[in-house]
Amino acid sequence: MPSLILSLARGAATSPFKRPGRPDAVLPADRATSPATPPAAGPLAAYRRICGFTEPDALPVTYPHVLAFPLAMRLMTRRRFPLPVTGLVHTWIEITAHRALHPTDALELTVYAAELTPHRRGTEVTVVTEARLSGELVWESRSGYLSRHATRAGTAPAPTAPGPALPAVAEWRLPADLGRRYGAASGDRNPIHLYPVTARLFGFPRTIAHGMWTVARCLAQTPRPHLIHTVRADFRAPVLLPGTVTYASDGTGFQLRDGAGDDARVHLTGTAAARSGRS
Repeated sequence: MPSLILSLARGAATSPFKRPGRPDAVLPADRATSPATPPAAGPLAAYRRICGFTEPDALPVTYPHVLAFPLAMRLMTRRRFPLPVTGLVHTWIEITAHRALHPTDALELTVYAAELTPHRRGTEVTVVTEARLSGELVWESRSGYLSRHATRAGTAPAPTAPGPALPAVAEWRLPADLGRRYGAASGDRNPIHLYPVTARLFGFPRTIAHGMWTVARCLAQTPRPHLIHTVRADFRAPVLLPGTVTYASDGTGFQLRDGAGDDARVHLTGTAAARSGRS
């Protein structure tokens, strides 16, 4: 935790001097790594509780992303990283779990930045996370993080439509302190999630829920989350806190939205596919 706090402090200190959107911006080739270590039981239990995972013998499919968050912060707060880490918004994630993982697995983690791409609202960086067990690649993800800044019209494609409304399954009432509670469990203390005053500094009227909480909560709702093999989730609109959202799913696709109907505001869309068997 002290190293994460130092990374956050370094990011806050260096962010004002970075100028996103520069045409000559180059990503550093650095890779942040950590040695093989099993997850700590306390933080894992807290994560399970706040996200709704109930399988005691399975590592939630989203948890390697949480374990690697300090590495991602270390990478993105380095002086040579071209985007300011303060205010970065998670926009999408793809996960591939090559096998089921367990709480006792000692995972070796690697994080690196793969590419910079223009976005209609700024510049997006793709960050890759890899987890290995005894040298074998067992889990990997690709995530998009958006640095918002002024752009020229037409520099990036418009977003795709979220598709038709899926069948509503559950309604969740989200408390005002959800961002702080998830931040304590995951280590992600981006100020847009913590307090209204810090969220307003980055253009949000209130605190917003973590994107990774929304996708984890949706995946935890599936019948057998330990069998999930691939995930794609797109964070389409922030979930303001406090608030009420509807979880919808047709068994493969899932959504988080306000209310019902095709005109409801969609916060999250995604798909999840399971592996066969019981491993």
